[in-house]
Amino acid sequence: MQPLMNPLTAVAPAFSNPVGAGGSPWLSSSGGQGGAPAPFSDLLTDAVGQVNQLEDQAHAAVTGLMTGSGVDVHQAMIATQKASMAFELALAVRNKAVQAYQQVIGMQF
Repeated sequence: MQPLMNPLTAVAPAFSNPVGAGGSPWLSSSGGQGGAPAPFSDLLTDAVGQVNQLEDQAHAAVTGLMTGSGVDVHQAMIATQKASMAFELALAVRNKAVQAYQQVIGMQF
């Protein structure tokens, strides 16, 4: 039997800071709550912000490639793949959340 895994810590490396600042800021404890984990809504907001940041970096890399401003083809491809994978992961998390919501709504008490 496999041990249970915390889904937030399993997904955290995918949303880690792309510039390598170390650790995922959205899994750390929030402000003055005495070490309590951040609320789930804050986690999702930060994750969507990081996906947006990756997409902005990919757009800048492709624009730099097209204008010939010193961006390598490899850098542009890596940036677009990072953005694509982050978006697909966010979409999968969203789909699971909607599915869970629909199951809860369908419960009869």
